[in-house]
Amino acid sequence: MSVAAAPPPQPAGVDVNSSSFKDKGKPMEVRLSNMTAAKTISSVVRSSLGPRGLDKMIQTSNGEVIVTNDGATILNHMAVLHPAARMLVELSKAQDVEAGDGTTSVVVLAGSLLGAAEKMLGKGIHPTIIAESFQSAAAKAVQVLEEISIPVQLDDRDALLRAATTSLNSKIVSQYSNVLAPIAVDAVRKLASEESTNVDLRNIRTVKKVGGTIDDTELVDGLALEQPVVTSAGGPTRVEKAKIGLIQFQLSSPKPDMDNKIVVNDYRQMDKILKEERQYLLNMCKKIKKTGCNVLLVQKSILRDAVNDLSLHFLSKLKIMVVKDVERDEIDFISKSTGCKPIADIEHFSEDKLGQADLIDEVHKNGAKFVKISGLKNPGKTVSILCTGANNLVLEESQRSLHDALCVVRCLVKKRFLIAGGGAPEIHINRKLSEIAQTLKGMEAYCYHAFAEALEVIPTTLAENAGLNPIAIVTELRNRQAKGEITTGINVRKGMVSDIKQENVLQPLLVTTNALEQATETVSLLLRIDDYSISR
Repeated sequence: MSVAAAPPPQPAGVDVNSSSFKDKGKPMEVRLSNMTAAKTISSVVRSSLGPRGLDKMIQTSNGEVIVTNDGATILNHMAVLHPAARMLVELSKAQDVEAGDGTTSVVVLAGSLLGAAEKMLGKGIHPTIIAESFQSAAAKAVQVLEEISIPVQLDDRDALLRAATTSLNSKIVSQYSNVLAPIAVDAVRKLASEESTNVDLRNIRTVKKVGGTIDDTELVDGLALEQPVVTSAGGPTRVEKAKIGLIQFQLSSPKPDMDNKIVVNDYRQMDKILKEERQYLLNMCKKIKKTGCNVLLVQKSILRDAVNDLSLHFLSKLKIMVVKDVERDEIDFISKSTGCKPIADIEHFSEDKLGQADLIDEVHKNGAKFVKISGLKNPGKTVSILCTGANNLVLEESQRSLHDALCVVRCLVKKRFLIAGGGAPEIHINRKLSEIAQTLKGMEAYCYHAFAEALEVIPTTLAENAGLNPIAIVTELRNRQAKGEITTGINVRKGMVSDIKQENVLQPLLVTTNALEQATETVSLLLRIDDYSISR
C-alpha cells in the first residue's frame, strides 16, 4: 500500500529524467540532486518529532486512512521515486529493526548532516574527506555518549518504565502511557533474563479487538486468541483441564482430487451416501475424543466447509470446544505457547501431540469476544497482549506505539545503559566535538565543526514543534551545559529548559548511538556517489 507522492524536487538546472543526466551526470550535480531529494524526505517527517510533534494523515491505495506520527510508518506509506530519497526510507526501516524507536530522529539527523555536507562541498572540500571526517566524528560522539550513560539492571522496573514512558510520550496515545508502559516492560521482562542479550519480539503476540478504550489494554497471563469459540452447534465455551489439539486438515467428508459428477437416480442410494458420510464424520470425531482432546483449534482453510455443520454437531455432543479460522502465521506461536503439535492428518491424531492448560474460556469484554488460555502446563517463553480501542484508527496507532515501547525495553536488554533525552545528549556531543575540532588541523577540523553543528537540529526541532523560540532555548541549553549541567534538556511540556533526568525523560543509549551511526553511514554513502544511471 502506498500513497501518491510527488517526486522530490531537484536543484535548479538538473533534470534527472534527461538522457544526458542518466548517461553521464556531473559529479557535483549528482550529489546536489541526491542531497536535495534526501533532505526533502527529512523535512516531511521533521514536524512530527518529539512529544509536541504533529501527526500525518495518510490515505492508502485501498482507501484506508492512517493517522500517525511514527516516522517509519509515514515513510513506509510514501511512494518515493528518487533513489537517494529511498535510501532515507530504508534508513528509517533499519533504525526500526535495530532499535525500534528513533525512526524520526534518524531521518531528521541525516537531513541535517546532508545540509552540513552541502556547505562543506560549497567550500571546495572533497567529498571523501567529508565522509571520513563525519564517520570519525560519529565514532567520537558514540564514545562521548557511553561516558555519560547511566547503567541499568533488568530488575530495576522503575528505570525501564521511565524509558518506555519517554518513548510513549511522543505518540498520539501519550495520555495512556501509564497503561501501556507497564505492559511493555512486564512483557519483555517475562522473556528476558539477566543473561539475555536480546529478546525476540515475535514471541510477544498482540491481539487487537475493537471495543472499550486503550485503558482496557492488558497483558494476558497465558495465550489470547482473537477468534471466538464456535457456538453454532451448542458446544462448550469454557473448558477446565484442557487438552488442546491443533489440526491442519478438514473435518468434512473426503473429496476427490479430480472434478467428477455423480448422478444418483435412486433416493435409497442417496440415503446410503448420506449415512456413509455421517458415519465417516462421527468416526473422525470419536477418534479425536478418544485421545482425550477437549479443545480443538482448526487452521483457517481456503475451503468454506473445512469444518462442516455436521462435524460441529458431533463435536459439541462430545463436549469438545472448537475454535476455527486460526491463521497460518499463528500456528508456530500457539504450538510454542501450549506445547501442542500441528496435526496434518486424522490418522496421526494422538495424545502425545496435545497441549495442556488449566482453563480455556471465551471472554466477553466491551462487546468483543476472544479466547483466553491460562495455566499453561509446558509453556514456552511467549507473551500475549490484548490491545483494545474505540475504533480501528485508534487501535492501529495504539499497537504501533506499544511496539515502539517494547523495542525500547528490548534495547535495554541488548545494551543496558540509559541517557537523558530532550536534546541534552546532542548538545553535549556538540560541545565535546567542538573541543576536539580545536585540536585538529585542516579540512578535518571544519568537518568536525560542521558535524557538531548539525546535531543541534534535534533540540532545535523539539523547541520548534513545542512552539518555543528555538534560538533562545538552544542558547540557554548550551549555557547551562557549559556550566557542567550535562543532563539539562528541553522540557517541552513545561516549555522551558530543566534537568531532564529529574523529569524522568530517559532513553536507551542504543537508540541514540544507532541513529548516529546509521545516519552518518547513509550520508557518507550519498557523498561518495558521483554518477547516476539507469540499467537497461
